[in-house]
Amino acid sequence: MKIGLCGTMSVGKTTLVKALSEVEQFKGYTCTTERSKYLNSLGIPLNHETTIEGQTIFLAERVTELMQDRLITDRTIIDVMAFTKCARKVSYMDGDAFEEYAKRFISQYHYIFYISPDGMDIEDNGIRETDAEYRRQIDEEIQKLLLKHRPIVHTLKGTTEERIKQIMKTIQFNIY
Repeated sequence: MKIGLCGTMSVGKTTLVKALSEVEQFKGYTCTTERSKYLNSLGIPLNHETTIEGQTIFLAERVTELMQDRLITDRTIIDVMAFTKCARKVSYMDGDAFEEYAKRFISQYHYIFYISPDGMDIEDNGIRETDAEYRRQIDEEIQKLLLKHRPIVHTLKGTTEERIKQIMKTIQFNIY
């Protein structure tokens, strides 16, 4: 089973992946978290300063993850598409072409869980963009792309523990 967590920055995706990696039913799963800090250290621009080349690297990472049989990841193809479409240095034409190419991989996720930023503060980790308006734009683009490319999306709310219960219920694991 391949599970993707989707959402804008600072909504708790990485925290949730780390918590899920400790759940008995997910032992043996590959649990991946984005490597933005590492990629940025290589000179790959992030967030609204990203380029089509940089987003291609992020897409390659997501596609590589999808080669795993049992996966939980804190970024999906949808996230990469949204960041590409919101990038200042990516033309509309390139953004649309990128989306057209990347969409072919979305169906490989068995479940995509969207996490809303509503009620969540932006945490500054030194790499993450902290601009609230940019965060809103990314979230809006993610929601558009989910509607367009993934008719069934599950929305998670609440604490990490509550989110885990929602995931387990959705995929019909019993954690009690």
